[in-house]
Order: sequence, then structure tokens, then C-alpha cells
Amino acid sequence: MPSNRRSLLWAGLLISILLLAGIVVFYREVHQLEDPVGVFENRALNKAARSSRIAARPDPEAPSPLPPMSISLQLTEVPKLELASQFLRMWRVSGPNICGALREAGIEMSEWKAASMRNRSYECYFQRIYERDEVRPLSSTFVKVRGDEMGDILEIRAKIIGPTTDAQGRLAPAVLRIFEIIVKQACWRDFEDTLASIQNLRNVEYERFGSYLSFTREAGSANIFNFVLGLKATSSSQVKTKTYFSTERWLRMPAVLLRTSFSGSAWGHPYQPIALNDVASTRRNSRSSWNCG
Repeated sequence: MPSNRRSLLWAGLLISILLLAGIVVFYREVHQLEDPVGVFENRALNKAARSSRIAARPDPEAPSPLPPMSISLQLTEVPKLELASQFLRMWRVSGPNICGALREAGIEMSEWKAASMRNRSYECYFQRIYERDEVRPLSSTFVKVRGDEMGDILEIRAKIIGPTTDAQGRLAPAVLRIFEIIVKQACWRDFEDTLASIQNLRNVEYERFGSYLSFTREAGSANIFNFVLGLKATSSSQVKTKTYFSTERWLRMPAVLLRTSFSGSAWGHPYQPIALNDVASTRRNSRSSWNCG
């Protein structure tokens, strides 16, 4: 009897456990049927989380992203003419300006204009004849600044015949003043030493760093002197430097680089590229405001 009771007790306990488990499973299935959308969303979120973890994992074979490209403004700016004068012998004054400087000194230079209707060269000049015979002047002063329509100087020439001198044989201050203005306006300070030779009416021929100055007595005449000042950039270094600083060879920066590379210059001002049709006016304005500093 005790054995039978024990068997019945274990059987009843087992049935109770199975019944309880069945009830739990039944209620769980009913809950899932009532909220199928929530189950689907949970599964989708779990899948998305797993995908994001996989995507975030670095791929050793994938190429690394390129660093942001930055273009220095110093490499793309149009060369400044003020800097060019430190490397290249060039006129730091325009034709109209040097003619104006001579007029301000009391030398009656003409206006800067075309030499003739069929000639594209421009010039201003001064001529005064103090004494002449029936054939030619015996005492006169002539000065000409020759260039082009843009105001670029090509050459400056002068001729003095029968110059007035003092007791020491030195050139009269009124005429010497012409050469002083021309040389100092050119801002080629290494040429200023030639003024002493000109004052004493001694021949001097000076060529250095792409330019030349000549003040010589005319052959066959003891009383006629010729003066020439101009550029002579014949060396390869001068030619290469002049080519680099030529603004006509520099184009406007592409707009896409302006948008993506930088928003302004190193001084905090927006970069404004020079239009090709504004190059000439910019060159004239910059040069006219220079001084020998």
C-alpha cells in the first residue's frame, strides 16, 4: 500500500508539472498572435543593430579615405609686380608718369600720345633750340620717352648739343636735372652713380642686370652728347623671370577650387582673381603707385 501511494503521488506531481508547462506555452502563443507587428519590429531592430556593428567594423583591405585637399593661396595667386622688381629689372614707372614728373620739374614735355596715325608706338618729348645757324642747331636739348599704348616704356633718349657748362666744365644744373629725374624715376639705384659722369660730360656706358645706360660723346663731334636708357633682358635668367611674372600668362582660378579649397586669403580677405581683361589696368595702377622705397 505504501508503494502504491508513492507511485500515485509521483504520477500526480508529474501531471501537474506538464499541465502547468502546457498552460505557459499556450498563453505565450496567444500573446504572439495578438501583437505580430511588435515582434516583427523587434526582429528588424535586432537585425539592423547587427548590420551596423558589422559595417562599423574596419575592413583591412578597404583603401583609407583621402585627406581633405587644401591648396595654398600662395601657390595660386597672380604674381605681384611689386615682388617682380626684386628679381627682374623692369620699369617701375609708366611713360605718362615719367613725362608728368618732368613737366612738374619745369621741363615742357608733351602729353603721352601716339607718335603718328600709322604708328602704334606712343611717346612724349621735349625739344628746345637755343642757338642755330642756317643748317643745324648749335645749342639745343632734346628728350624723348618712347613706349606703347599701355604706358610701358621701351626706351628713353636724349641729345644735347653745345651744352651750357660752368667754369669747371660741368653741365648746367637745369640740363642735369633732366637726367636726374629720369634715372631716379626709373628707381634703378645702381645707375645713380652715372650722374657724376654725366655732370662732368664724361663718357659712361653701364649695363647691368638686364638694363643699360649710355651717355657718350657723338663720334666726330666734340660738342654733341647722346643719352640712352632702356631694358636689355637678354640673359636666360632674366627671360625666365620675366615670363613667370607676366600677368598675361596667369589665368583665373577655377570656381570649383575656390569653393572647395579655401574661403579666403591668409589675411582674412576673400580671394578675388584678376579678370583677364583687367590685367592691363591693374598693371598700370600698381606701377603708377610704386616708389623706390
